[in-house]
Amino acid sequence: MGQLALAAKITHVPSMYLSELPGDRHGSRQDAIDGHVEIGRRCRALGVDTIVVFDTHWLVNANYHINCGAQFEGVYTSNELPHFISNMPYAFPGNPRLGQLLAEVCNDWGVETLAHAQTTLAPEYGTLVPMRYMNADRHFRVVSVSALCQAHYLNDSARLGWAMRRAVEDHYDGTVAFFASGSLSHRFAQNGLAPEYAFRIWSPFLEALDEDVVRMWQAGDWKRFCGMLPEYAAKGHGEGFMHDTAMLLGALGWSEYDGKVDVVTPYFGASGTGQINAVFPVTPVHGDAIPPAQASSAAGYTNIQQRL
Repeated sequence: MGQLALAAKITHVPSMYLSELPGDRHGSRQDAIDGHVEIGRRCRALGVDTIVVFDTHWLVNANYHINCGAQFEGVYTSNELPHFISNMPYAFPGNPRLGQLLAEVCNDWGVETLAHAQTTLAPEYGTLVPMRYMNADRHFRVVSVSALCQAHYLNDSARLGWAMRRAVEDHYDGTVAFFASGSLSHRFAQNGLAPEYAFRIWSPFLEALDEDVVRMWQAGDWKRFCGMLPEYAAKGHGEGFMHDTAMLLGALGWSEYDGKVDVVTPYFGASGTGQINAVFPVTPVHGDAIPPAQASSAAGYTNIQQRL
């Protein structure tokens, strides 16, 4: 059967694209770009055929959604930050078969999920920016998953991640990577102060909180991190309420995960927000460590029952 070969928490800051262009910001995000290139290189070395992105810029108000068109191509301008990303071309293949399989297995696990294979829906920049640097030659097929979830429980997002791993490992004939595309703290600089905070975190509290989280990840202190995730997402202004992170940890075994994170691009500030590129080693998990869909408050998920 298939393999989940690589998992990562990645940045998608739009200043990466700005960093390519002539001007004052030219070259300023090369470390983040280099981190994406390195993660892409690792995916190639592991034989990954498809990258699944949990995209915190894809806002949804009901259900979970998967964008799995056969081909994505266009020119993108950010509606949030059009002065950072304007007229950025993109093109890469999709994977309708995998996207539909992911949705089918998520529904089997009680997480209501819809796959969109015949669609004009374009990916958001949480997918487009990483693919620009990891997939410029269109080597990987790409599937995008909604992770700015407005009316969802974190435990459901964790179960979605686990179900997606089961879909890959039990039913898919191929090799896949999962990326949580989103920041750590995500408190943007107040309007008028953005230039001052271009390379800084908004507050000492948020910076200290993020740095403590990164230390937990590097030490493999997952019980502590999973226990604090709802409060961290709320008080730390987590991007997309950190549903991308719950999805990633769910796929890896949640609080029973035993990997230690490899930081590829060290923690950095961007417009007040906290960013990182970090690989989460994929380790074996036991099926009995993950609760079935109808018992979402059982086992390791009792700490993420809080609704954000």
